[in-house]
Amino acid sequence: MNILQIIPQLESGGVETGTIDLARELMKQNHKAVVISSGGRLVSNLQEVEAKHYTLAVHKKSLISVLRLIPRVARIIKKEKIDIVHARSRVPAWIAFFAVKLSPAIFITTCHGYYQNHYLSRVMGWGRYVIVISQVIGRHMIDDFKVAKDKIQLIYRGVDTERFKFRSYFIKKEGQVKTIAIIGRISPLKGHVHFIKALPQIISEVPNLKVLVVGAASKNKQAYFKQLMELVKQHNLKERVEFLGNVSDVPSVLKKLDVLVLATTTQEAFGRVIIEAGAVGVPVVATSVGGVLEIIEHEKDGLLAEPENPYDLAKAVVRMVKDKQLAKTCAQNLAQKVKDKFSLDTLVKKTIDVYEAAIYKKRILVFKFGALGDIILISPSLRALREKFPKADIQVIVKDEFKDVLQRCPYIDNLIILKNKGLIEVWKKIIWFRKQGFDFSIDLQNNRLTHLMSFLSGIKERFGYKDRKFGFLLNRGILDKNKQLDPVPHQFQVLKPLGISFDKGDLEMWVSEHYTERACEFLQNNWYNKKQRLIGINAGASPRWKSKLWSIESYARICDMLAQKLNARILFTGTEHDRDYIERIIAKTSCKPINAAGKTQLMELAALIKHCSVFLTTDSAPMHIAAAVGTAFVALFGPTDPKRHLPKASNFNLINKQIDCAPCYRSHCFRMSCMKKITVDEVFNAVLALMKKEEGKGKVNENTVSNHTS
Repeated sequence: MNILQIIPQLESGGVETGTIDLARELMKQNHKAVVISSGGRLVSNLQEVEAKHYTLAVHKKSLISVLRLIPRVARIIKKEKIDIVHARSRVPAWIAFFAVKLSPAIFITTCHGYYQNHYLSRVMGWGRYVIVISQVIGRHMIDDFKVAKDKIQLIYRGVDTERFKFRSYFIKKEGQVKTIAIIGRISPLKGHVHFIKALPQIISEVPNLKVLVVGAASKNKQAYFKQLMELVKQHNLKERVEFLGNVSDVPSVLKKLDVLVLATTTQEAFGRVIIEAGAVGVPVVATSVGGVLEIIEHEKDGLLAEPENPYDLAKAVVRMVKDKQLAKTCAQNLAQKVKDKFSLDTLVKKTIDVYEAAIYKKRILVFKFGALGDIILISPSLRALREKFPKADIQVIVKDEFKDVLQRCPYIDNLIILKNKGLIEVWKKIIWFRKQGFDFSIDLQNNRLTHLMSFLSGIKERFGYKDRKFGFLLNRGILDKNKQLDPVPHQFQVLKPLGISFDKGDLEMWVSEHYTERACEFLQNNWYNKKQRLIGINAGASPRWKSKLWSIESYARICDMLAQKLNARILFTGTEHDRDYIERIIAKTSCKPINAAGKTQLMELAALIKHCSVFLTTDSAPMHIAAAVGTAFVALFGPTDPKRHLPKASNFNLINKQIDCAPCYRSHCFRMSCMKKITVDEVFNAVLALMKKEEGKGKVNENTVSNHTS
């Protein structure tokens, strides 16, 4: 992998050290490590490990500077063939975010601080994955920045135990000068003021005391640094306190210490210096803030004091210096915790795992709102997607009324429900999609709304059919050159650019035991005898497709013929809209069929159809259900073209009168010749043929259309 880290500067600090540590370990494992920063004294450390460094003013909080740097960073990404751009601070993150948009690289962030809830900080939550260095920062990003939980990756900071080696002692002997230190950049947040105010009380009980302040103040913190110097002077501590500035060899400083003090006053993101001290074996006193509580357990790994409370801080330091057994126990426990939980090896392994997940675990969004039959028809496409991308996170958005069809689908990771197509609901989904950071979308709905949603969601690659319905918004769209294809092969044309070839196209539905039991209970309540054959009939069609209906008289005659000659029980399925129509059919029969129209939920209907020996149906959604659950079916086609709508199935018979005016795709027709020409006898023979095949006389060839086609 080729990894680019982008950071404001490489002067000093835990973030900078972590950047160099990670670059070194990446190079050891034969990955390419590149860093962009504004420079600093630690660049030489980076060069020692043969990582590449580019010096750019990525620290400047200037809009003009940011805009100028975006294309320059984009060029570096392309030149170095970067796979992952890893931003570790806000201004560099803004530059990297837009630079990545101009390249195929993936954007990842690490949140090193407790950011104010300001828009300029939001970019830290826009990475494919958002690495957080403590649980408290993770909760902050979820609660305050609304980052999706599955994007958050907790990776604690790690310490290089080869550099920070464990020493053999904990507190110096009586009579020897004791040394305590505070290590970190000089800033009000680090609590130096309270540390210095605690010193007189500490010295009164530990007379032989030396105090080190390690770290420097930035240009805009010089006034604060002068305030500290004045405070030292006021308390007559000039002979005791030594300001060392930035120190390159921190391990050597730690080895001299009896106690390390961390006096942070705000929500400390983690506290890297604590685990560095722990690796060396230095007892730690820290304020009980933020991520510190995830490292230090009071009186077990160290001592905790109240923030901004010099008295409490002094009391803890004195206790740690005087109680040698406590110091030894805390130091040993912390050293073991660092080894188990906060090692550099652990950090590197987990970070590389995140990089690999970002590269190889694609996030795929599939658009398919409906209708019912169309939802069933996408099962081969979803199966093929999962085979092509076994590790991918595949999510499908469907309308609320069809969610049950895909609820148990094994090929997807998440089902997104669209309650309605109103502006508010659609906009909420777009905002959510933007936060998810999908790699590509597959538009199997192919309408204006889905094209627009995929574009506004910021999805890099958008697949679908280009047409006049905002098709120009699909940057990986294709032209629909063969509209006469069957529906499933037609969908697979969209998948071709992803390297997915058409599979056998078998439909699937996943009916749970719960719905199977409910279907059995429904049949029992309607006096169904298991010794009888159960033949299902879907007589209805969508209200707008009156032209698909066979005559009431024909349905009544086929019911009685099947019941009498095949000892079959007839089951009518349908919606509430079909109930009256079916009751009119039943009124003309003598065999007392079961009327399930409007009495079943969607998956109950699938379970009922699965129970049937044969299913007789018009061109409608229940025909696709029969194919998906493996029930043999007879399909009656009239105004529509079976080449475009007949599902792939292993056992079916098609009856389709090929007259001059068909297929016409007219929803209403005065003559209805295509349906009227279908006779009861040929339907009976088609059902009988399937019955015999189902009873062991062979299966219908997959590519054969029944000889009942005229």
